[in-house]
Amino acid sequence: MKSIYIYGASGHGLVVADIAISCGYEDIIFIDDDIKKGLKTFYDIKENNDIPIAFGIGNNKIRAKLYEKAKKYNFTLPVLVHPSSIISPSVKIDEGTVVMPNVVVNAKVMIGKGVIVNSSCVVEHECKIGDFVHISPNVALAGDVRVGDFTHIGIGSSVIQCLKIGKNCIIGAGSVIVNNIVDFRKAYGNPCKEKGNINE
Repeated sequence: MKSIYIYGASGHGLVVADIAISCGYEDIIFIDDDIKKGLKTFYDIKENNDIPIAFGIGNNKIRAKLYEKAKKYNFTLPVLVHPSSIISPSVKIDEGTVVMPNVVVNAKVMIGKGVIVNSSCVVEHECKIGDFVHISPNVALAGDVRVGDFTHIGIGSSVIQCLKIGKNCIIGAGSVIVNNIVDFRKAYGNPCKEKGNINE
C-alpha cells in the first residue's frame, strides 16, 4: 500500500489528501503539531522517513518552516498534481509543491518549492513562481510574470504580462495587477494599488 503523511489536518489538508489519493496514494496519514487534534505529531514520525510527506498548510511562512524540518530528517517531498490539471511537458516544478484541480500551466513555467497552485488557476508561458508562494483559486497570470518568494495572490486576481510581483507580498482578492509590485507590500483593487508595507 502506498502511504503518505499529510502535515496539517485542517480543511486545506483535506484537499491535499484528496489530491494525494488521485495521485495513487492509498494510505493517508494525517499529522499535526496541535496535540488537541489527537493525531501524531511530526516528532512521533520523524524517524519514519521512508514515507513521503506533503503539506496541508496554507500559510506560506509556516509551510516553509515545516519544509525545512522535513528536509532535516530526510523526508521525500513529492510534487502532487491533480490529474484534471494540464501541465506542459516543459514546466519545471520543485519538490513539495501541490497543484490543485483544473489548473493550466503552460510552456516553460518554473514553479519553486512548497508552492500552492490552487484550483482553476491559469499560469501562462514562461512565468517564474518563487518558493512558498500561494496562488489562490481562479488566479490568472499572463505570460512571463514573476512572483517572488512567500507572496500570496488572492482569489480571482489577474496579472498582465511581463510584470513582477515582489517577495513577501499580499495581493487582495479580485485584484487586477497592471504595474509591478515591490517587495513586502500589501496591494489590492482594480487597478491594483500598493496600500502599505508588510513587516519582514
